[in-house]
Order: sequence, then C-alpha cells, then structure tokens
Amino acid sequence: MRTKDILGRRGEDAAAGHLAGQGWVIIDRNWRCAEGELDIVARDGADLVVCEVKTRSSTDYGTPAEAVTPAKAARLRRLASRWLAAHGVGHTIVRIDIIGLVVDGPGRFSVDHHRGVC
Repeated sequence: MRTKDILGRRGEDAAAGHLAGQGWVIIDRNWRCAEGELDIVARDGADLVVCEVKTRSSTDYGTPAEAVTPAKAARLRRLASRWLAAHGVGHTIVRIDIIGLVVDGPGRFSVDHHRGVC
C-alpha cells in the first residue's frame, strides 16, 4: 500500500472515531458503485449525512477541505443519490459534510468538520 493510501485509511478511521465519539451512528464506510466511493455514511441524530474525508500530512498546499472542488461536490451529491437508491431509502434529505484531517503528531490528527457544505 502506498504511503498516501495508508495516510488516507488512517484519516478515515480517525474521522469515523471522531463521529462515533460525538454519538453519531456509522451506517456505511467506503461504499462503492461504478461512479465512485462514499467515505462515510452516518446518522447525526435523525439526519442522514454523507461525509467526505480528506487527510493531509500538512497544509503546505492548502487545507483538506479546499480539495473538494465544485466537480467533486456534484459527484458527492450524485453518489448520495445512488446510495439512497441502492439501500431502498425513499425521499429523504441528505446532508453532505467534509471532514478535514491534518497530521498533528505520530498517530494524531487535527480535525476540522464542515457541516452541510455541498
């Protein structure tokens, strides 16, 4: 596994732990279809939330959240619709959050959670 992939996996694990620590229920992780992947699908109380996780070793090239372009946001909305259809979930509102993580020491991350961004 490449270093970048290992960092991404550790970031997703940290993000899931962060959400669970806030009482969220993780429903799905790394859900894939032909169009792409959703990192985390969770419940924040009654709200269904798709979380895009971006992990970086530093902010030298911008914050993790800045990596979510308008094209990526549109793809996340399409993927959320595909997830709903694949799981037989009827008409419901889905919130899309970005969880940005930056390495903050060995095995530690600073977490920046942006709610309802796209």
